[in-house]
Amino acid sequence: MNDRITAELWQHLWQGLRNSLSPPPPLTITGRQALVSAYPVSELATTSVALAAQAAASLVDALQPLHVDCALASRWFQNALRPINRQSASLWDQFAGDYACAEGWIRLHTNAQHHREAMARVLGKHDNRQALAATVAGWDRFTLEQAVVDAGGCAAALRSLEDWQQHPQGQSVSREALIEQSLQPCGPSPEWPLPPARPLLGVRVLDLTRIIAGPVATRFLAGLGAEVLRIDPPGWHEPSLEEEVSLGKRCARLDLKSAEGRRQFEVLLGQCDVLVHGYRADALSNLGWDPETRQKLRPGLIDVSLNAWGWTGPWRNRRGFDSLVQMACGIADRGRQWQGGDAPVPLPVQALDHATGYLMAAAVLEGMRQRRLHGTGFAARLSLARTACLLSDHPLSADEQPAGLGARQPQDEEQEMVLSGWGMAAQLRAPFWLPGTPLLWSRSPSPLGSAAAEWLSVSEQR
Repeated sequence: MNDRITAELWQHLWQGLRNSLSPPPPLTITGRQALVSAYPVSELATTSVALAAQAAASLVDALQPLHVDCALASRWFQNALRPINRQSASLWDQFAGDYACAEGWIRLHTNAQHHREAMARVLGKHDNRQALAATVAGWDRFTLEQAVVDAGGCAAALRSLEDWQQHPQGQSVSREALIEQSLQPCGPSPEWPLPPARPLLGVRVLDLTRIIAGPVATRFLAGLGAEVLRIDPPGWHEPSLEEEVSLGKRCARLDLKSAEGRRQFEVLLGQCDVLVHGYRADALSNLGWDPETRQKLRPGLIDVSLNAWGWTGPWRNRRGFDSLVQMACGIADRGRQWQGGDAPVPLPVQALDHATGYLMAAAVLEGMRQRRLHGTGFAARLSLARTACLLSDHPLSADEQPAGLGARQPQDEEQEMVLSGWGMAAQLRAPFWLPGTPLLWSRSPSPLGSAAAEWLSVSEQR
């Protein structure tokens, strides 16, 4: 791994979290093999994990030095759980992926059924990927991108970094803070015990996130002892991710458009300490829960939100995912140049999702620290596109390529056996070591919708 870039990223992340120019705490790094990429992916993995861990240490006033294993942090950006004696679920729908257009490339994201149906309304239904590719080949990439988005689907045309920097959305998001944060009206003094061994014991986290980034954040908080209750709408499934991201959580369903679902959601919100959500920019407000209303329902709320494309600009309410942001913001294009080919080359992992997830977890913990200090609520906003700006600012030169982490399976000492709702699995051990504060989950992964939409007592959490 690259020590110079690691130090720069660590400083940038710490100062972004603390909203100051103070130097970051010392960080000891082991396991220095890294993922091979045109960008410092393992360095980003190491420092984003470190930020979340250091935020936990700061919350409980721990003075012990922090150690992060670069190789393990990188592997957590791939898979935390590996099924034993059964197949892993496919990560992608058969039609998801990159397609050559009349000029340039486009990526279609079709994992969700309604996104796949939106794509078909534009391109027609096809029996196989080859037939779809033949249809896409006749389109202009930007025209097709807009048509799919207008139909309610998800697509991104391949752009260079220069194209993105000149695009209205690229310009808007570059002016946003990495972790935009603000103190909110005062609330009652929190009654958090904050024991160093389980810092978030008794802390209730209401999780309205899906796919990767938000669930990574709440998985980390669950590993510190929080009671995480994930809420999904009826019928929503993530078969390729449920086992991976439900670790430590209870998962329930509510229809937030029904009277009963709305009533129960407000009960849950009024009794939680933290709200983490990944809806598009105006979605919760359009449902009647704008930021001011959320603070009124739960004074002192720690409110951390995620958006794909940023919080300003013409794309702020556009649907987006890590792979699409990589296409639009120049990352996949630079990978293509780095490999010397024609097709887009994304990062070896969905690093924008994972890194932003750990930054969100750090923001929650910083919000709790601020509430302890000032008795206020706290709000933070992050985006995949803004994290992409951070990564794009640190490209690797040809002579900075790391010794590859390789495709080997994790060693026995890097993982342990666990039993989930799907069967036996090998789970990676924690990627950091903070004496006295382990990352430890008290609940096995469980399917979405498998729990009741209600809070447990502290005794029931243990």
